[in-house]
Amino acid sequence: MAMRITRRRLLEAAGVTAAATTLPGVSGVALAQDAELHGLSVFGDLALPADFPHFAYVNPQAPKGGTLTIQIKQAAGNQSFDTFNTLNTYVLQGDGAAGMDACFDTLMAGSGDEPGAAYGLLAKSVSVSPDRLVYRFRLRPEARFHDGSRVTAQDVAFSLGILKEKGHPSYRLLLGEMISAKAESDDLAVISLSPKRGRDLHMVVAGMPVFSERYWASRDFTAATLEPPLGSGPYKVGRLEQGRYIEFERVADYWARNLPVNIGTNNFDRVRWEYFRDRQVAFEAFKSGIITFQEEFTSRIWATGYDFPAMKEGKVKKEALRKTDPVASQGWIYNTRREKFADPRIREALGLAFDFEWTRKTIMFGSYERMTSYFENSDSKAVGKPSPAELALLEPFRGKVPEEVFGEPFLPPVSDGSGSDRALLRKADEMLRAAGCKRDGNVLKLPNGQPFEIEFLDSNPALQPHTQPFQANLRKLGINAASRTVDPAQYQRRLQEFDFDIISQALSGSAIPSDSLRIVYGSQAAKTPGSRNIAGIADPAIDAMIEKIGQAKSYAEVVVATKCLDRLLRAGRYWIPMWWNDETWIAHWDLFDRPQTKPKYGTGAPGTWWFDAEKAKRIGKA
Repeated sequence: MAMRITRRRLLEAAGVTAAATTLPGVSGVALAQDAELHGLSVFGDLALPADFPHFAYVNPQAPKGGTLTIQIKQAAGNQSFDTFNTLNTYVLQGDGAAGMDACFDTLMAGSGDEPGAAYGLLAKSVSVSPDRLVYRFRLRPEARFHDGSRVTAQDVAFSLGILKEKGHPSYRLLLGEMISAKAESDDLAVISLSPKRGRDLHMVVAGMPVFSERYWASRDFTAATLEPPLGSGPYKVGRLEQGRYIEFERVADYWARNLPVNIGTNNFDRVRWEYFRDRQVAFEAFKSGIITFQEEFTSRIWATGYDFPAMKEGKVKKEALRKTDPVASQGWIYNTRREKFADPRIREALGLAFDFEWTRKTIMFGSYERMTSYFENSDSKAVGKPSPAELALLEPFRGKVPEEVFGEPFLPPVSDGSGSDRALLRKADEMLRAAGCKRDGNVLKLPNGQPFEIEFLDSNPALQPHTQPFQANLRKLGINAASRTVDPAQYQRRLQEFDFDIISQALSGSAIPSDSLRIVYGSQAAKTPGSRNIAGIADPAIDAMIEKIGQAKSYAEVVVATKCLDRLLRAGRYWIPMWWNDETWIAHWDLFDRPQTKPKYGTGAPGTWWFDAEKAKRIGKA
């Protein structure tokens, strides 16, 4: 999940079990026509009552103050890891700045203990029609934008409408089955959904940002802009330098600061995001105290880099926290829109040239395991042969999907760890020839007679130590494989236009998958420029499984359908899976304190932490 300063985003919230005591939510319970609920959930259970004081994993007396300086580690919408040139992260145009979601409130806010649920933020309550197609959100009269103007139902209707019509392709796809968003009065927003709606669409709606209609009336919503927008959230844009840093200032009179969903969070007076294109340069910035909180993803640095003076003096702390939620699915992704990657036999053969065992031992200090599933570290990972429930969903597609879908799921091979396993390379050569490729001296030619050439596209050279030995093995097969590192703007444009051969990508996981997976794996997304379906996956069976996930009435049904999806994706050979780690590595200057209790799902860092002035004074950082 992406690092967030404020509450967890509903679209990224994940959870499996409900608390022992549950209260009515939306699904699975009978709803009275005019019953007003204090929250929404995926399957109908809310663990917290309407009068809950705050979430259990925060310190309600946490002091406010200090500065947190971090670096973007996960991106969404139009965000880039390496730069930014717009503050509008909700459209396709431009490279969006980190942290902008802290400026905008949503109708409801998620919980780190109960990720399948959401509680009122802008909305005081919600009533739901018996057919669950109409949601009437009652707004809080005290809700305010930063200029003091009231947040109204007209703003809600405007925001949902413009995101569906002009937003980033991901938002347009997510809101596709929302029929209308209207203001019945200043404090009542009425959202109507299609009968074909997915199970979680009401959660998607509740988690969308709310903009000021008046503010945007004189501005182009689709344009890139560095003008700080008018928001209603706990932070507003402060100082910035395009492509280098952006600061957010805590809104001292934030209208929702005393709401239960916010108490104990938003504790830093200032949050600053720093941008560095090179990981080593970024680490040097952490060592010198420019960055004060670091989530580490480089095993070499984690194993050998934390021996600098401030670490030895106790001014910097590091710790490994056990992951309690699904890990990101990470791999080299093929662009199957390109003819050379159309045959899954070719895609599988290329994967045989990657020696994970050598890479793990030589480059990653034994810290990672091989990723085998799109839903690693979760109940949704397919293991063994399909269960009877899985077969019931898969049987209609027998003869239309690979036969292996009905057996053991595909596992990448285990090499001899030499770095260039001859047996695997021999098998890869045989598979390539069987797919119609031919060797012409030292050059492998595709079935169409063209030399087989592959460009690995990236905007950052951090993965070159892992990629170059892989490419060397591909060259042994006669394939001209090389890397190309381009500037962030060009990289973003080429991804949006699907102009690449292979890229590396990590996608956040969720313990309760939903039909929002169509953004990543659905046929419609495959032909939508700017979508997250980077691989170009367009398979009716995969579409059907995503639909089953979206229509599931219980968590058990979600797991069954997602396991089927996992089998289909793995059988498609759409990627070369990389690696995963069951720990979250964090390091920070000893400036902070934290609650004694962590969220059940996630680390709570740094969103529930606060600045400790005494600690800062002790290490000379006051």
